[in-house]
Amino acid sequence: MPEKDYYKILGVDKKASDTEIKKAYRKLAMKYHPDHAKGDKAAEDKFKQVSEAYAVLSDTEKRKQYDQFGSTGFHQRFSQEDIFRGADFSDIFREFGFGGSNFSGGRRGGARFSFGGGNPFGNFQQQAPVKGSDLIYELPLTLNEIATGTSKTISFQHKGQNEKITVKIPKGMISGKKIRLAGKGEMSPYGGPAGDLYIQSKVLDDPVFRSDEHDLYIEHKIKLTEAILGTGISVPTITGKALNLKIPAGTKHKTKMRLSGHGLPHMQGRAKGDLYVIIDVNIPKQLTSEQRKLIDKLAASGL
Repeated sequence: MPEKDYYKILGVDKKASDTEIKKAYRKLAMKYHPDHAKGDKAAEDKFKQVSEAYAVLSDTEKRKQYDQFGSTGFHQRFSQEDIFRGADFSDIFREFGFGGSNFSGGRRGGARFSFGGGNPFGNFQQQAPVKGSDLIYELPLTLNEIATGTSKTISFQHKGQNEKITVKIPKGMISGKKIRLAGKGEMSPYGGPAGDLYIQSKVLDDPVFRSDEHDLYIEHKIKLTEAILGTGISVPTITGKALNLKIPAGTKHKTKMRLSGHGLPHMQGRAKGDLYVIIDVNIPKQLTSEQRKLIDKLAASGL
């Protein structure tokens, strides 16, 4: 389900008072009401949006739930009928002369409401049956599974029963990415279609690599002399292949070196992130007497 920012729809701040919310809705409702903007489909859709936003934000408990759980969580708890139940538009619409002395909740299957006999959107046709709530299933994945793709068998509640299904996980499904299983969400309480089930990835910690979106990071220690004189190292990749990397003379501690295209793949297309090697120069805390003498000579030489 797309995110709905009710504050943005009404053009008010999240800390807006009840008076400010009502004032914002009054202005928008006057502009987009079907009796005022006859035949304008875009205006009708906008009127639906602002009316829904006002129904939520003008109700103390609904607003609290919306602020606490966000758009997705709120719509998992409230149906379209729940949103408009108890909402009071009467005084606003009396000011406009659009009629209507009350707002009443509607009937199963249609989410139909009325202002004194009509539905809340003037002369709109009856809305489609309310869809069931969408669900999100958080699936832990290793970096290797994200790099190569995999199949996972998941277990979830559907139609009141425990259901198992094998899901193909595509390459590049990094944290937060989702795939949709249509009709596997919650059943509609009003006879509409079932919601959808979204499988959302959560990347597990890896002992070797750290990830940031599609880029990977790995630390590699080198000696002080290797940092000064330069050296070559072998770098592992997420696919198991080792790469040779030249460390130039004079490399500083925490230098970041990029291996292009050796990160995680994208879900779409052939693009890949990069692999970054963080050079960790090992500065010894203790020196042998021989090492101390050599360092003293280097210091005396002006190095």
